[in-house]
Amino acid sequence: MIEDLRNKFRGVFNQEPELIYFAPGRVNIIGEHIDYNGGLVLPFAMNFGTYVLLNTRDDNQVVYTSTNFDYSGECSLDEFPTSESEWVKYPMGVFSVMSKEFFPSSGNNLLYSGDIPIGSGLSSSASIEVVTAYMLNDNKSCGLSLIEIAKACQAAENGYVGVNCGIMDQYAVAMGKQDRALLIDCDKLDHKEIKAYLGEYKFLVTNTNKPRKLIESKYNERRAECEKALKIIKTRKEVKNLCELTSEDLKLYNYLLKNDVLSRRVKHVVKENERVIETAKALEKSDLTTVGSMMNDSHDSLRDDYEVTGVELDTLVDEARKIDGVLGSRMTGAGFGGCTISLVHKESIELFKEEVGKAYFEKTGLKADFYETEMCDGVRKIE
Repeated sequence: MIEDLRNKFRGVFNQEPELIYFAPGRVNIIGEHIDYNGGLVLPFAMNFGTYVLLNTRDDNQVVYTSTNFDYSGECSLDEFPTSESEWVKYPMGVFSVMSKEFFPSSGNNLLYSGDIPIGSGLSSSASIEVVTAYMLNDNKSCGLSLIEIAKACQAAENGYVGVNCGIMDQYAVAMGKQDRALLIDCDKLDHKEIKAYLGEYKFLVTNTNKPRKLIESKYNERRAECEKALKIIKTRKEVKNLCELTSEDLKLYNYLLKNDVLSRRVKHVVKENERVIETAKALEKSDLTTVGSMMNDSHDSLRDDYEVTGVELDTLVDEARKIDGVLGSRMTGAGFGGCTISLVHKESIELFKEEVGKAYFEKTGLKADFYETEMCDGVRKIE
């Protein structure tokens, strides 16, 4: 694969690439829509992601192309594009953010190539951002830590792309470890590595193939609802974020919200944070039955209380839970399309693909794709 990418770089730029970097995608086991509420999340870095190949130019131009999109272009280090084809906003956003402190003295030829399904909720955008930031950090000797790289990428997506996302995606892509999930505290920005003892089970990701774009979804609306609820609760209890609340606090302060929608949003956030804690403990003990149960409860909450699933995700989850050997299934990512993650016995994987795929097509007219995932290291230099 690397040699194939080298050949493509030669074909585009008529030069040899000097360096190659890779950043994975990520999938979240549990802890959805609580990273921006200061909560705990439990993602892992996957075994597919985004490569970038580059060489240095003798001028201040950045020339970019991708094997995944038709659009290519170039810009000056003095002015980064803000209205280009959508994929370009992610790397150029990182260039823009990092150039404010670490202005590159020379440009680059860049070839991006990835195998993360676009719009699937598996962090293709964060993968592009993090591989770009890591490349700049290494190539331009910026001296940033991995956490600082994640923060820079979040800033790029918030301010440049226009998605008011939390930091989970960028953090997991940067900090991932082989055979480990990351229990990330999104408020304190630290994490604990959770050894995943899966035994005869695997995490299987299923793609609805109903792409969703966060900018056009209700993602920002949900975040605004949480901010509104937090402001109300702060009138009676001093908290920094919603995930500081407990189930007991829900009983005490729910009357303040006086709005069923806000009440259900807060219920999801608080209960989901508690589910993450239980899931991490269970995963370390190889209590996979509890892991699966927590995954099921998470999806039901995202469907009923947070309302971010939809027909496609719900259908995949409902059909997955009918298969013998499936311990749990839930949507993963922001929702509104994208993917599910299921904990499946290895001997049931082919049956899962056949039966779930058939039922899903019959009910939605869409073809699902399936990915057997492994827990892998985060962003890194290939050569």
